[in-house]
Amino acid sequence: MRVGIGYDSHRFSKAQRPLKLGGVTIPDSPGLEGHSDADVVLHAVADALLGAVGGPDLGELFPSSDPRYHGMPSRRFIAQALRRVREAGWRVGNVDMTVVADRPTLAPYKVKMRRAISGLLGITEDAVSVKAKTAEGFPPKSQGIMAYAVALLEPAGKPGRAQRT
Repeated sequence: MRVGIGYDSHRFSKAQRPLKLGGVTIPDSPGLEGHSDADVVLHAVADALLGAVGGPDLGELFPSSDPRYHGMPSRRFIAQALRRVREAGWRVGNVDMTVVADRPTLAPYKVKMRRAISGLLGITEDAVSVKAKTAEGFPPKSQGIMAYAVALLEPAGKPGRAQRT
């Protein structure tokens, strides 16, 4: 087995852009600043997957200085990370993530995020955990959103319950 950890954070944007978290658009909330769609949850998951296979981090693969990645949907980052996982002979066993945000309230969206992430990774929903916490006065307070993710990889040839059939 292999384990990787990922982290990402973005400030809220002053520009009008949608808030994307875990592959889900959250209505009536300001979006996040970023070169891509700024989905901190998917960025953290992608970095956890890449870390588990000893790969480069997301910033190395998709540098913000490269205009080709401007506005890119983060599901493409997940696809690239998943490709590297599979090429290395692994598959995703489960992912666990924590989103830290004082706003918006994320409880109504956690199931949708689990469903979206499990679909992107090709694993069952019960192999994905999404927890939401507030910052309780610590950074980022109400200035942005942070996300942490841990990914467990299993050898690709071994049967496991997390695989979708």
